[in-house]
Amino acid sequence: MDNSGKEKEAIQLMAEADKKVKSSGSFLGGMFGGNHKVEEACEMYARAANMFKMAKNWSAAGNAFCQAARIHMQLQNKHDSATSYVDAGNAFKKADPQEAIKCLNAAIDIYTDMGRFTIAAKHHITIAEVYESELVDIEKAIAHYEQAADYYKGEESNSSANKCLLKVASYSAQLEQYPKAIEIYEQVGTNTMDNPLLKYSAKEYFFKASLCHFIVDELNAKLAVGKYEEMFPAFSDSRECKLLKVCYDTVKEFDSISRLDQWHTTMLLRIKKTIQGDEGDLK
Repeated sequence: MDNSGKEKEAIQLMAEADKKVKSSGSFLGGMFGGNHKVEEACEMYARAANMFKMAKNWSAAGNAFCQAARIHMQLQNKHDSATSYVDAGNAFKKADPQEAIKCLNAAIDIYTDMGRFTIAAKHHITIAEVYESELVDIEKAIAHYEQAADYYKGEESNSSANKCLLKVASYSAQLEQYPKAIEIYEQVGTNTMDNPLLKYSAKEYFFKASLCHFIVDELNAKLAVGKYEEMFPAFSDSRECKLLKVCYDTVKEFDSISRLDQWHTTMLLRIKKTIQGDEGDLK
């Protein structure tokens, strides 16, 4: 059967499911197997949703999954309701990002009510990714990554929490919220430097924290680098630390002769991009 046939069949199933829901609400329906009719309707909505997916009618699929989710909630099937809301959200992601977020938030409310914080965190990440790629609202993406990190921390999933926090730090730096970025990079660096499997990543986090310090204040940057070397001796021998020291000394020396204005900064960044382009050509 072609996709148009699947869509017609889905529309018919939706109509039949609607009838079952309405008849179950009547007095006689309530006396004679009303719940059974509602359960059948719920299965029909789910089947229709999958047919709409096959026909690539993502909005219709999302709406059908939402209908199933609402009925599952009426029947007190909380887990099934949350799963249906997630299915709806995944369908809407391809057609209506705002509706996708509404459905995923509905699922999160159910999961948190059930104490399922790890899976709620996972869906907060999905929402954050929608804000990143589809709606380009970085501040809202940050909020959802932070919430995911809080839930992961509460469940002792520190590695997953750190991944979310590093996204927050990266975006905070881009938004010029440097103190927030520094705090996170220092926190994650400190948490990972004693872990045999993760300690090699710590130098990267201290490097990024130092760069943020550098933008705010040169003296603070120098003090911060010294602090990181004392906390994590392996940082002293890293290429990142050596680069920071060279940058600090070079900028200080040049700045004492002639202040680096916006024009000089722009030209230096363009030279850097040219060098990177030349390196790509040589590969």
